[in-house]
Amino acid sequence: MSTARRRLLLALAIWPWLPALAAEPSAPVRGLRRWGQGEFRRFGFLVYEATLWGGDDPVRPPLALRLDYRRNIAGSAIAEASVKEMRQLGADEALLRRWGPEMARLFPDVKPGDHIVGVYRPEGASFLFNGRPLGEIPEPEFARRFFGIWLDPRTSAPDLRAALLRRPEG
Repeated sequence: MSTARRRLLLALAIWPWLPALAAEPSAPVRGLRRWGQGEFRRFGFLVYEATLWGGDDPVRPPLALRLDYRRNIAGSAIAEASVKEMRQLGADEALLRRWGPEMARLFPDVKPGDHIVGVYRPEGASFLFNGRPLGEIPEPEFARRFFGIWLDPRTSAPDLRAALLRRPEG
């Protein structure tokens, strides 16, 4: 049997399970349980779908947040929006001036179908892009402020926060 034919048969065999395989990043969420899922829309357009994994308290580390993008967005725009949201939640300006460029270097341009997983650990945050490590910002205050964009009670997206924090059944 040719290599191409073997690949085709393998692809056809796993095709029905692809949505389940793509739904959860494996390593970043190991030991965590899936919490809620919701959508972020801007001006009526779906920007991304978000899914949260955490422990018994989903707003405390460790946790993982996956954003499945539905639009083209420049990495620099993701960084700028993150800085803006953290500023609105009271982050220190000196820290934002340092974190903004770090995030701009870290976050790639995204297109529909791409996903970024942020992992919040007590010692900081790390990020994966389509399953590959992007890097980390090993500062607890950064991680707290960054994940506060979605999880802080004062978030600019309260409906998304409520959806993410919805206790799973079972």
